[in-house]
Amino acid sequence: MEGRVIPPPDLATPEGRATYRAELRGIARPIRYMGVILMLVGLALVLFRHFSMPALPSILPLVFIILGVLHMLAGIVVRLRYHQRRMSGE
Repeated sequence: MEGRVIPPPDLATPEGRATYRAELRGIARPIRYMGVILMLVGLALVLFRHFSMPALPSILPLVFIILGVLHMLAGIVVRLRYHQRRMSGE
């Protein structure tokens, strides 16, 4: 089963560029937002460990920050691949 063919965006006009920019903003948004949330949780754990609970394992905040970075990178890759497919007219 073949996917739907979408023509390349119209980047010749300001309206076309604005529309495509808005379209790109929506690509992989949940993945990127989850990355930001995970990094903020990691930061909160760092602060919580520093001020309230030194017994908290130091690897735990690092795990959340790394997972957040990986989510952000995955979102970037998905968005980049979408852009490449869209520009080629697939």
